[in-house]
Amino acid sequence: MRILYIDCDSLRPDHLGCYGYHRDTSPNVDALAEGGAVFTNYYASDAPCLPSRTSLYTGQFGIHTGVVNHGGRAADVRSQGPDREFANRGEQRTFPMALKEAGYRTAMISSFPTRHAAWHVLDGVQDWDDPSREFDGRGGTERAEYVAPIAESWLRENAAEDDWFLSVNFWDPHIPYDTPQEYGNPFENEQAPGFPSEDVIEAQRDSYGPRSARDIHGWGSPYVEGGDWGEDDLPRTPSEIGSREDFKEWIDGYDVGVRYMDDYIGDLFDVLREEGVYEGTFVVLSADHGENQGELNVYGDHQTADDKTCRVPLIVSGPGVDPGERTGLWYNVDFGPTVADLAGVNPSPQWGGRSFAAAITDGKDGGREYLVLGQGAWSCQRAVRWDDWLMIRTYHKGMKDLDDVMLFDLASDPHEQNDLSEEEPDVAAEGVRKLERWYAEQMRDAAMGQSRCSPTDDDCLVDPLWRVIAEGGPYHAMRTDSVEPYIERLRETGRKEHADALAEKHLD
Repeated sequence: MRILYIDCDSLRPDHLGCYGYHRDTSPNVDALAEGGAVFTNYYASDAPCLPSRTSLYTGQFGIHTGVVNHGGRAADVRSQGPDREFANRGEQRTFPMALKEAGYRTAMISSFPTRHAAWHVLDGVQDWDDPSREFDGRGGTERAEYVAPIAESWLRENAAEDDWFLSVNFWDPHIPYDTPQEYGNPFENEQAPGFPSEDVIEAQRDSYGPRSARDIHGWGSPYVEGGDWGEDDLPRTPSEIGSREDFKEWIDGYDVGVRYMDDYIGDLFDVLREEGVYEGTFVVLSADHGENQGELNVYGDHQTADDKTCRVPLIVSGPGVDPGERTGLWYNVDFGPTVADLAGVNPSPQWGGRSFAAAITDGKDGGREYLVLGQGAWSCQRAVRWDDWLMIRTYHKGMKDLDDVMLFDLASDPHEQNDLSEEEPDVAAEGVRKLERWYAEQMRDAAMGQSRCSPTDDDCLVDPLWRVIAEGGPYHAMRTDSVEPYIERLRETGRKEHADALAEKHLD
């Protein structure tokens, strides 16, 4: 079996035509979806980038791998202790290792391991190429024109062989929106999405938070204040969101990045066709996380455990795939067991995921009763997604204006504007009960030695989200070089009340 996995950074599904978007951002992806299975409720269990891909490749929730943050102890995979096997074989293996041990050639074209020092995702990968070696020093944020040629070369050399797995990571939808100016703007004369309205923008400007309406380029980050990408270097984006016109300029930057990436994805499909294996290859397209574009007053980032950050596209096309939409609830931790199932490879008993291979080949939708989603790099949150509901429990707000418990009806309120936790207390309580049930099950598994590290290591019994809080809070929000400058900025921009509240909470 041949498997091409296209990993698109920061790609929210509702900005793809095959998921109902009104702009033509994704003609090649849409063509793939026409003959494939399209999953509409597929979520990253742990966000953002590092926790998400760690869970994807290891098949384990962040509460077991220990990776829920982008810095500190909760950014490293836990030691397996005395039960660690030689070369990480046996029960602890990643799904690429399982494929490799079954005779597959495994490859990855991605700068992600370098960008996050995430060497554990290379476990079982035989061929790794880091496109950032050819880039201009921006720390692994290379555009598609650097990534695709390497992938095309690998495919031309190997596509005709049997039994291979290739993962290709594209960055373009991620901030900063820096698609080459000569590419133009295909959406210049097209309307932007209807959300957010002028009233929503006005209310958001009175609030605060990194990458909120008045601070969309962050603060104390590499994107401003002398970083690699200051505002003057980003001609596709406004300096802040003050109107619908500003939002259109902003969202055009995002959508152009998606379209630019789609062009290069189409080039990979052309190579498969030239090699005569397109119809015989499983082509999978997904993302590490989605992207908030005004939801919870976050623009162009992935800072919460909400629907827009954690929901990602999943399209599977290939031999034996039953085309159509799948609405069941699934995690990215379910992907490894699914690939093992389709490839006839034995899964690891340590994997926390469940195979949804039947949903791909037989159209059996199925899905889980509910999902629990996590965030630990910008805020500390866990959320429960079930039926049409999303309940978000916030343990550490980072530098954002968030309530401890929020409840949203995603069917009537997809952009999470109306918190119903007080109007629907029974529903909110149901979400809390589901979260407590999940937490008890995960900690029980850790105590019984069914998690990723040894039961003789007491670290297994510590929820890494609490470790993040003990270390001072989520990495991106609580760095000293971010908090103090941002508090000063709030005072300078007439938001003294918020500045004083943050200073009292975070600098005491």
